[in-house]
Amino acid sequence: MIKLIDTHAHYDDEAYDEDRDILLKKLFEESVEKIITVGCALDRWEDTIKLTESCEGIYGAVGIHPEDICGLPDDYLRQIEELAKKPKIVALGEMGLDYHYENYDREMQIKVFTEQLRLADRLNMPVIIHSRDAAQDTMRILHSEKPKKAVMHCFSGSRETAAEVLGLGLYISFTGVLTFKNAKKAVEACEAVPMDRLMLETDCPYMAPVPYRGERCDSSMILSTAAKMAEIKGVSTEEMIEICNKNAKVFFGI
Repeated sequence: MIKLIDTHAHYDDEAYDEDRDILLKKLFEESVEKIITVGCALDRWEDTIKLTESCEGIYGAVGIHPEDICGLPDDYLRQIEELAKKPKIVALGEMGLDYHYENYDREMQIKVFTEQLRLADRLNMPVIIHSRDAAQDTMRILHSEKPKKAVMHCFSGSRETAAEVLGLGLYISFTGVLTFKNAKKAVEACEAVPMDRLMLETDCPYMAPVPYRGERCDSSMILSTAAKMAEIKGVSTEEMIEICNKNAKVFFGI
């Protein structure tokens, strides 16, 4: 079986503190070719950089997640720009909007998202976008800012939203959500995405696919998502992985 590329993981998460090195060694030996580990808060960027430096197959992204906008220093964009110069930082993000929890600061989220999109445009870097319960504002901003290269990560939206995202030239990435019994919208959206715009991810340690739901997710589990995606697209699992790996290498330049 061809090895996997996980385009979105969080190996800086405390869920891996007890066995991170052992797990990563095993993953690269057995099933994984490359991983993009995403540092989405200012206090986690240093760990992201260390991970990229510790393992040949790990690349990184840095940005501010919408849930981590509180207390940002005035120079946060300058800090991102400096880290973006590191040789294995290949994208900015994840960034975006999240209106899922109560008492979110809509205006501040929009401001930070927009500022990061404009920085990525200036630096000519790919963007990883997070959007939860905020499709209307997300799409409005994307239509306005028109990022040069972006992926809508952990997509679980409608077929119609997927079409709008694709119309802007974006990629769409699916997690283990695609395997869930109640994931009708995600499956319909996946059906509509052209092969050259698809990517695979785990968003680990979260979103473990069936049959691992409820467990700590890791990059090896992407195989289950790939198998489901292959079923939806009518190709073999190995062909699906090859296609998504190729797309990931083009998107991230790795």
